[in-house]
Amino acid sequence: MSSYIAARRQEEKDRRRNEILDAAEAVFAQVGVEKATMDQVARLARLSRALLYVYFEDKIDLLMGVCERGLVELRRRFVAAAARHESGIGKIEAIGRAYVAFASECPVYFEALARFEMLHPDPEDLFSEQQGCVVAGDAVHDFIVEMLGIGIHDGSIRKDLGDRDLTAITLWGFMHGIIQLTATKAALLAHDGISPEQLVRHALQMARRALANGAQSSARAQSSARAQSSARAQSSARAQSSAPARPSGRPKAKRATRKAGAPKRGARQ
Repeated sequence: MSSYIAARRQEEKDRRRNEILDAAEAVFAQVGVEKATMDQVARLARLSRALLYVYFEDKIDLLMGVCERGLVELRRRFVAAAARHESGIGKIEAIGRAYVAFASECPVYFEALARFEMLHPDPEDLFSEQQGCVVAGDAVHDFIVEMLGIGIHDGSIRKDLGDRDLTAITLWGFMHGIIQLTATKAALLAHDGISPEQLVRHALQMARRALANGAQSSARAQSSARAQSSARAQSSARAQSSAPARPSGRPKAKRATRKAGAPKRGARQ
């Protein structure tokens, strides 16, 4: 009987915690993480301020709870994206695209995670909510490392890649920076005639070329070049077919011909 009561109490506690996090996400979306207050979250969750502090010590603690949710969702998206591809390098590229989509479709999570990274938490001195974020973040990182290993094993990713943990962090930093550029420098990019989509596509192509097995990278580049050449030829053919026809009454220029036996101009007599 006591175990049943304890289980029910834990269920109620978890339900209330999730309701608070739902409210926090809504407030973050409305006013931003920086301007959000605990009072706003308490009102939206229909809780007293005192009860809110029973579940979360302060706004940083609340932010960590949202971060953990975001990391769980990010890993779920990575797993789903990778599952649609056979080769390791295809999985890694899909993960990159999934990260870009995550930033666009889940801006509250993306901002919360950026805030968490700025806090520089000490792994040796973490409170419960921070610990949850670190564990969830490790799961995301480990999955990327696993996909790099698959690529090395199937030959789609170069074997001299080096430390996989370092590579995973480098890839994350690269794509995170690209996402930030598309969000904060869109006007500057537009001034240079570059769309956010072009920048993301180019970044993913660069990352793929850096990771790819040499032979496969060369074959992909040749295939891309052939595709571009074919596209240019088709474009030229369409342009020619749409050009105005020569007027029928206009005489064609006659090519001068040399009579048989006549000496070539400049030839020694």
